[in-house]
Amino acid sequence: MKRSIVLTLLLAVSSGGAFAQQAGDADRGHAYAKMVCAACHSVESDGGPSPNRDAPVWVDIANTSGMTAAALRVFLSTPHQRMPDLIIAPSDLQDLVAYILTLKRVPPI
Repeated sequence: MKRSIVLTLLLAVSSGGAFAQQAGDADRGHAYAKMVCAACHSVESDGGPSPNRDAPVWVDIANTSGMTAAALRVFLSTPHQRMPDLIIAPSDLQDLVAYILTLKRVPPI
């Protein structure tokens, strides 16, 4: 019995880790952002101002020094003072991260 519980936990942890490594779909992330996030944030690649002046522009978030997929996952999974307490499904989270990373600007050579 103990062995089956341990095996079940190990499988759950290992499958969760594999899921966390999935890249996500940037197009679905963009659609989600427009539907859920754009009421407050500028989520488009043009980097225009956010509807809520206190909400950061996503192009700015994407281009923050050191911003990575892991950093975005953590950022989007923790509560923020001035944001609604959203619970983002894991697949939507991966899609949002994929989309935000498409907003990174390549510095000129």
